[in-house]
Amino acid sequence: MKRRDLLAFGLCYPAFVFSQVKYPEVTANRPLQFPGDHGAHPDYRQEWWYVTGWLKTARGEDLGFQITFFRTRLNVENRNPSTFTPRQIILAHAALSDPKHGRLRHDERAARTALDLAGSREGNTSVWVDDWALELKGNTYQASIRARDFSLQLDFTGSNLVLQGNAGFSRKGNSPEEASYYYSRPHLAVRGTANGSPVTGTAWLDHEWSSQYMAAAAAGWDWCGINLDDGGALMAFRMRGKDGATVFAPADTSFEVVRAWKSPRTGTSYPVEMRVTAKNQAFRLLPLMDDQELDARASTGTIYWEGAVRAFRGEAQVGRGYLELTGYWKPMKL
Repeated sequence: MKRRDLLAFGLCYPAFVFSQVKYPEVTANRPLQFPGDHGAHPDYRQEWWYVTGWLKTARGEDLGFQITFFRTRLNVENRNPSTFTPRQIILAHAALSDPKHGRLRHDERAARTALDLAGSREGNTSVWVDDWALELKGNTYQASIRARDFSLQLDFTGSNLVLQGNAGFSRKGNSPEEASYYYSRPHLAVRGTANGSPVTGTAWLDHEWSSQYMAAAAAGWDWCGINLDDGGALMAFRMRGKDGATVFAPADTSFEVVRAWKSPRTGTSYPVEMRVTAKNQAFRLLPLMDDQELDARASTGTIYWEGAVRAFRGEAQVGRGYLELTGYWKPMKL
């Protein structure tokens, strides 16, 4: 091919325009509406569907589990119409806490939304990566996870829906843009199988989407979602600064470290026992087992602790749920 032919080919080849994405703001004047808001919100920067819970085996043994699907919109828009062009990325984490195993079993997936290998649908919950999926059918969520060394086939059913923050508008920092839309579904009844064996239990689902989640000074967060035995539910969180101090928390919310555990793999120290106070109620959270560290560097690029915990008031157990501790290994980057 001659040089002038190469030049002509270059001039005729379609030039696709790249532009910086402007994400929509999260504001307090947008009411959440259902069932539509159970689905994806692809214009926003990030979104996740997060299910945690406790399972009981046929032998009466306790297990903890976590299933999370993340959706991320890239910050550069490419007008190339090709189905190979990445516009959204779907990531997923799954974990199983089994005291007999001694440490957390976990796995992860990540793929761009191309050729239907991964995706999330608007209008109702339906999100998947390869053969991992979470879908809402009627009043039941169905999850299918086939990980490297464990499997979960679980149904979650329940009618409870809690709008967090101010009617679903949840502040995550002192600046107006540091916020998310956020609702929870506590006390979901669970049936299905773990590693092929029948299990029952109780779960908690969070769905959250935002365009700016963390302040620049924040390193990570502490969060808990607890199903209380009396039918109530506790959600509490705080955003921690890079100096270790709390930079933002809802009013009347505090976290106090009771005991730390140091990972033998990463050397990271996590406050796995916490005293959480919210709305003048104090609970002590004790882990099902200490080693519930999750290494997600292959997908979200971080390591964090996320584990099943029991909630106590005094000496009495009053609930069970999950505790999440991020930003202790390195500051989080969303």
